[in-house]
Amino acid sequence: MPALPSVPELLSLAVRGLGGTERASQLTMASAVGGAIESGEHLAVQAGTGTGKSLAYLVPSVRHAVETGRTVVVSTATIALQRQLVDRDLPRLADALEPALGRKPEFAILKGRNNYLCLNKINSAVEEPPDDQLFDAFAVSRLGREVQRLNKWASDTETGDRDEVVPGVTDRSWRQVSVTSRECLGKSRCSYGEDCFAERARIKSAQADVVVTNHALLAIDAITGIAVLPEHDVVVIDEAHELVDRVTAVATAELGEAAIAIAARRCTKLVEEQDLDRLEGAAEAWGGVLDELNAGRWDSLPNGVDAALALIRDSAWSVRTALAPTRGMAAADPESAAARNAALSAIDEVHDSAVRALTAFDEPDPSKRRDVVWLAVDEQRGKSARRVVRMAPLSVGGLLRSRLFAESTVVLTSATLQVGGSFDGLAINWGLPAQTLARSDTAMASAVEPPSDDEKIKWSSLDVGSPFDHAKSGILYVAKHLPAPGRDGLAPAYLDEIEELITAAGGRTLGLFSSMRAAKSAAEALRERIDTPVLCQGDDSTGALVAKFAADEATSLFGTLSLWQGVDVPGPSLSLVILDRIPFPRPDDPLLVARQRAVESRGGNGFMAVAANHAALLLAQGTGRLLRSVDDRGVVAILDPRLATARYGGYLRASLPPYWETSDPAIVRKALERLRRS
Repeated sequence: MPALPSVPELLSLAVRGLGGTERASQLTMASAVGGAIESGEHLAVQAGTGTGKSLAYLVPSVRHAVETGRTVVVSTATIALQRQLVDRDLPRLADALEPALGRKPEFAILKGRNNYLCLNKINSAVEEPPDDQLFDAFAVSRLGREVQRLNKWASDTETGDRDEVVPGVTDRSWRQVSVTSRECLGKSRCSYGEDCFAERARIKSAQADVVVTNHALLAIDAITGIAVLPEHDVVVIDEAHELVDRVTAVATAELGEAAIAIAARRCTKLVEEQDLDRLEGAAEAWGGVLDELNAGRWDSLPNGVDAALALIRDSAWSVRTALAPTRGMAAADPESAAARNAALSAIDEVHDSAVRALTAFDEPDPSKRRDVVWLAVDEQRGKSARRVVRMAPLSVGGLLRSRLFAESTVVLTSATLQVGGSFDGLAINWGLPAQTLARSDTAMASAVEPPSDDEKIKWSSLDVGSPFDHAKSGILYVAKHLPAPGRDGLAPAYLDEIEELITAAGGRTLGLFSSMRAAKSAAEALRERIDTPVLCQGDDSTGALVAKFAADEATSLFGTLSLWQGVDVPGPSLSLVILDRIPFPRPDDPLLVARQRAVESRGGNGFMAVAANHAALLLAQGTGRLLRSVDDRGVVAILDPRLATARYGGYLRASLPPYWETSDPAIVRKALERLRRS
């Protein structure tokens, strides 16, 4: 095979082929990614909005795949980026590079099995057991309509991918036609194995040069040890700032009365009645125990909990033993085998969760425990609160170190990777050693034991900057004169400040609030004070609200967490971003409090390592909503004076783009008025 063109040459071809403009920062990143793939040393790249980072990592990835015949996995946090890569970036890139590479690069998308239609389930009489919401006549009617629509779609779809269902359906409806990997019979035992959409997607991915997946599937591949993804030697993680949270979510289990009862109902007619009665009794006992307890983190098992968990564990195991499939059953009766597999999956989950909770406190030192356990009380509209026990890993760093970084060359990238001016905050949570901290200080930033010398993995970091001139394009305004935010909602002075800023801007404002209550109260108050429209998250779907906001320069949009990261509105419709307060995590968040205490037990500053890092990442994401193109201009207004007055304020500001800073409201209002008139 003749030598392939270099990464810079291929990037130049790709940029020309896609009708773009060459950028120095993009070339720097592409060359660094190519060098990391060649050397096998992991790389973290911060690439600001407008860098063209997708192309910068795709070009060297495609080159490596074509040259070696090995697959490269690209993982994203959001569906939006997955779709951008598969529907837009990769098809155009493949066409542009085909002449230089000698063949057209192949790519595929791969999701978890439950994202694909299950032909066996849709063609059988196996149904999901009802849950409490199905006592609602409207819910029953909606479920029926959506399942009917899915049955019709099933005869037309070529991929079975849920994302192709337009308009979308509820999770409850989708569960009627899909299975999890634990419920699946397996290709060899299923009557529809040869036509299975999930299997076809896996086969296609095994033949592809680049496979696009998501952080959740990447986590499943790492946690289970089962090869969900095709064989690969390079992983590119885009939106890497979300990796720890996504892996934590996948590794979190919960145990509630309803889940146990549903698992028991799945087993009806499959096991002896006395076994089911015992499991249902265990579910009722569990519900009774939880009703007597207060929400919050457990430092040890409360009185009575161990006995209730042991009853769940033992009764679930009895049912599981009785469910053991008979040899040859799948071939003789695939429908019965599917029902039994679904029941086994549900019972296994109940049993494993009970064992996990029972053994969580075997380690006497809380900072060395694998899991954090807490009782959560989830409010439900029009219904009694849902009480469940959740178990989440204290850290995922060790898992990522042994199952990801030790097995592949990994490139991590995002517009936001530096926290407090350093990559170390995120790197340590990923399981990588600190670069800038002295060895004696490493534990101060980590919730787990730092890796020993022989565990350390080589990695480098790079900030390629941004095409935006932040100091000339944007102002960072900290309202130093306002009182510190309280717990009783927005103070009158905050509403006055918001009114003055939006009036000066003529609308054109994205308001990012720390809670939905704050967003709604601000929207209600401002609608009475100003003449321009104010939309609020929850009034419509987020996508529809963002579209309305972008279409009308006079409109403002208020919302909470998903808007901090999910809004991309270039142009004059967005000239002002308001943040009501520093987005510290809730002080009663059980997992983050446990992680803070683990840091403190090693002599570190838990607040800075966990709460401040969390806030810094969100601040960087939120302030990044302002400049989305090189022509954008505007103001980021942070109403929380602690950003200017608190000792940690400098650390947080070091995580933000280098805007021109001021605390003078008059300067800011005049700047917004000039922008409005321009």
